[in-house]
Formats: sequence, C-alpha cells, structure tokens
Amino acid sequence: MAKDFILPDIGEGIVECEVVEWLVAEGDKVTEDQPICDVMTDKALVQIPAVHDGVITKLYYAKGDIALVHAPLFAMDVAGEASAEQQSTPNETVTTSNNSEQLEDFILPDIGEGIVECEIVEWLVSEGDVIEEDQAVCDVMTDKALVQIPAKYTGTVVKLYYAKGEVAQVHSPLFQMSIAGTNSAKVDVSDALVKAQTKAVEPKSAVSEQAACATSGTAQQAKQVNQKAVASPAVRRKARELDVDLTTVPGSGKNGRIYKEDIERFVKGEVPNSIDTSPLQVNSDVAKTATNTTSNTRVEPIKGIKAAMAKQMVASVSTIPHFTFCDEIDLTALIALRSELKEQYKQQGVKLTMMPFFIKALSLAMKEFSVLNSKVNDDCTELTYFADHNIGMAVDSKIGLLVPNIKQCQLKSIVDVANEVTRLTDAAREGRVTPDDLKAGTISISNIGAIGGTIATPIINKPEVAIVALGKLQHLPRFDEQGQVVSKAIMQVSWSGDHRVIDGGTIARFNNLWKSYLENPAKMMMTMS
Repeated sequence: MAKDFILPDIGEGIVECEVVEWLVAEGDKVTEDQPICDVMTDKALVQIPAVHDGVITKLYYAKGDIALVHAPLFAMDVAGEASAEQQSTPNETVTTSNNSEQLEDFILPDIGEGIVECEIVEWLVSEGDVIEEDQAVCDVMTDKALVQIPAKYTGTVVKLYYAKGEVAQVHSPLFQMSIAGTNSAKVDVSDALVKAQTKAVEPKSAVSEQAACATSGTAQQAKQVNQKAVASPAVRRKARELDVDLTTVPGSGKNGRIYKEDIERFVKGEVPNSIDTSPLQVNSDVAKTATNTTSNTRVEPIKGIKAAMAKQMVASVSTIPHFTFCDEIDLTALIALRSELKEQYKQQGVKLTMMPFFIKALSLAMKEFSVLNSKVNDDCTELTYFADHNIGMAVDSKIGLLVPNIKQCQLKSIVDVANEVTRLTDAAREGRVTPDDLKAGTISISNIGAIGGTIATPIINKPEVAIVALGKLQHLPRFDEQGQVVSKAIMQVSWSGDHRVIDGGTIARFNNLWKSYLENPAKMMMTMS
C-alpha cells in the first residue's frame, strides 16, 4: 500500500529542515531501517530511515529544499500491501489498519492562483471533535482574501498541524482526521522512527529484562492520563526500551511534556504530586522584541492582505508614471432621482446607493474612450483593449483593503450593478470575497469620501491604467443660470492615469463625458436604452 512518510518531530521547537542529501531515488527498493535521506536542522544533521520495506514512489522535495515537520517527506509502496486507491485523490491516506481503519491528512489544496501559503485566522474545530462532511474547519487568510476550508468527510479530528496565527503551506497537511465508519487505531510515525533508530541498541541485561517485565505489568494496570503523549524521540526510545505506555505517564514539563525522569519515576512508582500543564510561554527575550514595556513600542509583522497591498503599491508607483486630474461634479439631480427610486427598489430587496450610478456611468463613458479600459505590457510595446468592463471598487474590510470587481458592467442594468455592489461589499467587509471576484479588474473606483476628505492622489491598481477617488459629498454655494447663489450637492473627484498611454486631454474629455451622465441622469438613461 502506498503511504506518505510524514516527517516527525526531529527536535524540540524545530518546524523545518533542509534536505541535505537523498540516499535513494524514486523507484528504489528499500528495507526497514535503511537510511533514506540526511536533513539538516538548525541544531544537527539527522538521518531519516525507512519504517517499512517497499519501493520509493515519490520524493516530495529536491536536494536543498526546506522540508516541513508534520508534512509528507516521501511516499512509498509498502511491501506486501496492495496499492491504495486513494492515491488518485489530492488527500493522502496516512495510516490504515487491517484495511478497515483510516487516518487521513487533509492536504491544503490550491486556494487561488499563485498562492503558496496562507495564515490560520481561526480554527472552528478542536482535536477530538466529531465533524460532518462539508463542515467548516477553519478560516485561512491569503494575500487576497479570507477563505473557509470545509471537511471532505465525516469523522473525528485527530490533529491540527498549525496553531492560530501560523502560516500553512499549500499542498501540505492542514489537519488529520479519522474517517467515520472505520476503526481508529492510530500509528505514531515518531514511534516508528524511534523503532527504526533503536534496532542497533545492545540487548538488555537480565536485570533490565526483569525491570521491563515489572514495568509492563505496571503499565497494563495504569490508567491513561493523557490522550496524546508529548515527548521527544529520545524519551520515546527510553519508553520503548522499558516497555512503558507513554499515555499512562504523567508529564512534569510544560503542556504535559514527558521527560526521561518522568518515566524513571513512573517505573519506580513515584508519581509527582502535580503536573505542569500551563501553556507554553514565549521566551522573555523574544517577548521583548514584540513589546517594549518602558516605551510601549509595539512591533508586528506585515502579512496577509497588508503585505500583498504593500507589494502591489510599490510595483505600481515604481513602474507606472502617474498623473492626477481633479474636478467637481454636481450630484443634485442624481441624488433627487435616487431618493425617488430608493424606497421603491428597497421593497424589491434592492439596495440602491450612489455607487451603482457611478459605475454604470463609467462603463458608458468607456464605450467611447476604450483606452481607459486597457492594459499596457511591461515593455510598453503593446496595448490590450478589454472587451468587458470589469469595474473594481475599493472596500475597507476588516482584513485590509480589498478591490473586488463587477464583471461585464457594459451588459448590466443599474439594478443589476446595485445587487452586485451589495453582494461584493458585504463579502469584502467580512473578508470572504472569492478569488474570481478579485481577478481580472480593468478599472477601479475608490470611495475615499465615505470616510472623509475631498481630494486624493490614488495609486493605480496595476495592470490597470486609471483609477478615480470619490471625495465626500458637500453642500456648497454655487451660481445657477440666473446668477443666483444656490446650494448644490458637490463631490470632488480625483483621477490618476498611466501617462504612458493616457494624456491629460484624453482623461479630461473622458471625465467630462462621465460627469455629464452623472449630472444629467436622463442623458444616462437614454444612453442605456
């Protein structure tokens, strides 16, 4: 049966190692205890042995790559067992017992184009929980969106490979579960590794054998005190030598960790009065780097959406020559029209804000100025004109700035656009926009005025060629056609354009057309018909 060898704990606090040398190749026959590869941690060089006889089918890393603890290191066909049918699926079966029980790792799949890692935002289940197929297991955050990971099967959660806040790797195990309807006799890969490493240990003396037998009897009578023993490989080897079941040994270390001294006390019948199960504490020196108690200076990593935005903005301003054009728009007539229609459409479940009008007017104007709906290549030798108007709108979400876009605005009515604005705004504010909603935008609107401010210098959302920032709505005095001072609803708008393909005259004429649709809603309606 083909099995993944999951790289076990190879040292306290070690989460990754470098593959120094593969000692076998794919297709090689190997025997139990045969060295498979050398890996280097930040503390030592460790040799990883095979735990079965069989044939190597896959090496998951190349020489020099960084391998992750608790992730598959290599796969092999185990001698004497049939190939597992589940190899054809993305998830890998980790253990089986008499072809009836099944522990399976959930391999984190591709969750977006180009995404190789994500942050664990929240676990929605705990180890030991019984879960249903399609039940939400955790929320993860990529550099684009918050994604909810569901279970593929009904069963019991056995292990969560990452803690909240840690970064998980795509194509690596995220969690492990026992699938419902099967027996659940777990196989500890760390114990298997210890077994392979201790084959060469000298035979125990007669006295040791007697002690082991006595210990075995004690272990059989002892009650289980921990469901999952926390111990290093050396401690596990000590337990195996003395035939001690680690789940019956009280651990005196942090988080119930078991040390050699705990095993020795257990053998002698000396059980400590108290067990320290307090959470592991961060090293004080490390803690000081995060928070300076005297100056209240706080340092936190830039990651997720914020990191992605930082990279995107740097790429944009360093490669696109921006120029800004500002104007003001009189929205008095449009506001009156919306007020007339708002309650009518609200009864139909449509939330009619000002944004759908801005978006639809933008689409109408782009029909005459197609260069605003284009993309230039990096060498500035080709200009691609997009057929669809996929208009993005910046949303200040709880996980950072997101810019979902409404697809094919040129084919949608204002009501259709309004429904999409509501859907995407709600999703973005919860951080649950799908990758498809974030891809393929052709031009963007930033509604900075919703927070405050009148004028901005927005940064283009590369590879688009233009973006507009909407200022806050103000009631200001203006002269009417008769020269009388009247109150008007005025909004300042700020355009940024890519000066490689758009000149000032083009964006001014484009803005004038867009502005005319917003200031004269009847003209916009007639153009749509």
